[in-house]
Amino acid sequence: MPTTQQATLPRSVRAGYGSGSVATGAFGTVPGLMLLPYLTDEVGMAAAAAGVIVFLPKAWDVVLNPIAGRISDRTVDPRGARRPWLLRAGIALAVAFALLFAAPETSTGLEAAWVLVAFLACASAYAFFQVPYVSMPAEMTASYDERTRLMTWRVAILALTILLAGATAPAIRDAVGGRDGYRLMGLVMAGLILVGVVGAYVGTRRAPLGTVHPGAGTLRDQLRVVAGARDFRMLLTTFVVQALAVGCILAGVDYLAEDVLDSTGAVTALFACFVAPALLLTPVWAAFGQRVGKKRGYVVSSLLLALGSLVSVLADAAPAAVLFAAVAVSGVGYAGCQVFPMAMLPDAAAVDTQRTGENRVGVYTGVWTAGETFGLALGPAVFAVVLQLGGYRSGSGVAQPGSAETAIVLGFALLPAVLVLASLWWLARYTLEADAVEEEAVPA
Repeated sequence: MPTTQQATLPRSVRAGYGSGSVATGAFGTVPGLMLLPYLTDEVGMAAAAAGVIVFLPKAWDVVLNPIAGRISDRTVDPRGARRPWLLRAGIALAVAFALLFAAPETSTGLEAAWVLVAFLACASAYAFFQVPYVSMPAEMTASYDERTRLMTWRVAILALTILLAGATAPAIRDAVGGRDGYRLMGLVMAGLILVGVVGAYVGTRRAPLGTVHPGAGTLRDQLRVVAGARDFRMLLTTFVVQALAVGCILAGVDYLAEDVLDSTGAVTALFACFVAPALLLTPVWAAFGQRVGKKRGYVVSSLLLALGSLVSVLADAAPAAVLFAAVAVSGVGYAGCQVFPMAMLPDAAAVDTQRTGENRVGVYTGVWTAGETFGLALGPAVFAVVLQLGGYRSGSGVAQPGSAETAIVLGFALLPAVLVLASLWWLARYTLEADAVEEEAVPA
């Protein structure tokens, strides 16, 4: 395995690394989109209780992710410190995901327990896949701009995966129907996750990953140092608040389509409007960031995400075309909101390494992915509370009161817009730019 860092990475390495987003995109999208409706409409749980089950396993990752980062920092393997975990944890994730929607038909309590245990297994495996995966860019290149190009590949593949998984998962469920539809959907998505896992493992075999020199001290000591990194803290808070907003959007899509628009097929259309612009504009966002800076690019993309969400408040009153156009604007902003923070994270970790001489990349990314997971998990839980307050009625084919439809629109549109706008308060306090991090190498 190459150990010398390159300023410019081969295209095959960029594509190979980016293919890991097939796994992260599928797991990040499908539970957020399908698990809450599965629990409320198929299992028959109350919305608030279902929200707890969706939230708890991923909240566990808040504790587990920094530990996974610490362990990967200290892994000694001829394949590198990170790559072995891609395969080990990725395969476990695919198996656990296949079981998630396969609960046997029994009492509601036992079915809920099945989902809780399976989702906990998914979340645990995902921690040991995602943290090493996100840690790799800071060790693959020392270039500020190359990290942006690397993230461009990752986000483009992520957007394609979100479109594929988000559109096909409900389509598979609806084509087969009932429990069998959910079971088949889970198997297909597990196969998609496995494709991403193998692609990332094989595709990074020639990546210049270098040698990892973990920082000294206990995990608590390192977490204290990371927490003291002000720019990282501001960036992380921005990203977590936006992840909460995106979690609400994902959780609300199925409910918006079926209960407000009265069209199950609208789920696919909404996802296409949200993700398709990202497939085309991710490279444009990267070029825009190189011209104006990552922080300014992040601000602009956040404003577009918020604008689209605000207009989506008209979902139950305006023509469907207005809603789809608003969701497309949100999708344009969402692409940038993935490109920029994921390219800024390695910068913050690299600055810490340059200043201290110790590599805490695994701990940084462990904290980062814990925050992202927490935000994405909290989103459906918050949306479930909004449903409960709106008087949502659980069960398949149940007619909803007007208050529930209003709650769906507010949880899908207004709440995410407010959260994204609020996140800019922390982003404004982030100060790292190119002159602070350009060409700062992680020790090889």
